[in-house]
Amino acid sequence: MLMGTPYTPPVTRATFRRTAIAAVVVAVVALAVLVPMGYGLYALFGCVGLALGIFNNGLVMRAVANFAATSPSKGRFAGSVLFRLGVITIVALGCAFLFRPWGITVAAGLAIFQFLAVASSMLPLIKEIRQR
Repeated sequence: MLMGTPYTPPVTRATFRRTAIAAVVVAVVALAVLVPMGYGLYALFGCVGLALGIFNNGLVMRAVANFAATSPSKGRFAGSVLFRLGVITIVALGCAFLFRPWGITVAAGLAIFQFLAVASSMLPLIKEIRQR
């Protein structure tokens, strides 16, 4: 652990890594399947959505670790959360409107990433429940 870097529990890092790897696998499969079918731009914008999800997840981990280490006000923390989600929403909606019809798959990529994040977060819980 580096000095000055907030502590992140190993299970959180493992969940982030597992989710990021799953998102990359989904992106590669989407590109491999959709490009030969002539839907390359749909796959590309879906990959942008997955990348935004990975980026957001990394920022969430950093924000929570900083919040735990420095204990800023809850209002400041909530403001940073809303700002981050607002920027990601603007990027997703901007792609959807500027690059019609392909850009809407940015939102699909974000939704798929969210599903992957929830599923990979459940794995440690399922393991713990089965051990009891």
